[in-house]
Amino acid sequence: MGHKVVVFDISVLRALWETRVKKHKAWQKKEAERLEKSALEKIKEEWNFVAECRRKGIPQAVYCKNGFIDTNVRLLDKIERNTLTRQSSLPKDRGKRSSAFVFELSGEHWTELPDSLKEQTHLREWHISNTLIQIIPTYIELFRAMRILDLPRNQISHLPAEIGCLKNLKELNVSFNHLKSIPPELGDCENLDRLDCSGNLELTELPFELSNLKQVTFVDISANKFSSVPICVLRMSNLQWLDISNNNLTDLPQDIDRLEELQSFLLYKNKLTYLPYSMLNLKKLTLLVVSGDHLVELPTALCDSSTPLKFVSLMDNPIDNAQCQDGDEIMESERDRQHFDKEFMKAYIEDLKERESVPSYTTKVSFSLQL
Repeated sequence: MGHKVVVFDISVLRALWETRVKKHKAWQKKEAERLEKSALEKIKEEWNFVAECRRKGIPQAVYCKNGFIDTNVRLLDKIERNTLTRQSSLPKDRGKRSSAFVFELSGEHWTELPDSLKEQTHLREWHISNTLIQIIPTYIELFRAMRILDLPRNQISHLPAEIGCLKNLKELNVSFNHLKSIPPELGDCENLDRLDCSGNLELTELPFELSNLKQVTFVDISANKFSSVPICVLRMSNLQWLDISNNNLTDLPQDIDRLEELQSFLLYKNKLTYLPYSMLNLKKLTLLVVSGDHLVELPTALCDSSTPLKFVSLMDNPIDNAQCQDGDEIMESERDRQHFDKEFMKAYIEDLKERESVPSYTTKVSFSLQL
């Protein structure tokens, strides 16, 4: 018997595989169309986009509108360009800071701090300004190396008690926010040197626990609602600069001379009718600025040209321009006006320091124009 040889047409085998390939490609196309319409794929895309935004420190309010996430890649590019633009427009002195230990944030699109900040506990400085951030998180206690908290012109309404854990804190600036109180735990920051709470408009007192801040040399609580000099301030034995202007003071304490190191004392835009004679005991006082509208009695030695004291009496007559505005508009316009006023006085006082003498009084007039 001979061997059996199987004979077949190769074209049949080829046709079989081509048919299978076509069916597989058709299945792949159908599966791709199904995934494109699938909610799971959309969720995956949104998840990856949110993770990328968090990695870059972009706040949720920027990419999430009414519960819907905008996954447009151009949004990321736009935010990154804006960030680069802001960084390039920073003052030159900020460029000198060591970026490895400094955190900077600015812009009204920020409503909360980025999640990535919590992991950067090595930071020594925060510079956050002109944002819509309202809350400083409690995890700030983790930043034990913090030296400077510079937080002006935000929407901060509350400082956490955990701020008292920052034992190395040197400077705290929370000016022109929405604070109504200062946590007593701040008194535990025993190395604090500068405290600026100006322009919050609603502060009425400072906690007694701040008496522990014996290293403080600068305090600014102007543009608030203090009716008297806080007791804790009188116990800051190294205080050199005190600005309590634009408040509701009607008198000064008789023991104001406890501030033996005081050099500059700003009292303008209050309702003082007299200055106590104990102020003559402030031997290091070189600059005193008051509003002269209500003053009827003051020690004549304060005006003596033979003393190193530069005594300035501001005759202030502001025009009420708060008519036809609702409460929020009045509050915001008042903050803007107070900020401008402080910048003006800052420049004026710097000029005073360069003069050998000062005018006996200065007339400052405010104008408003309604169109």
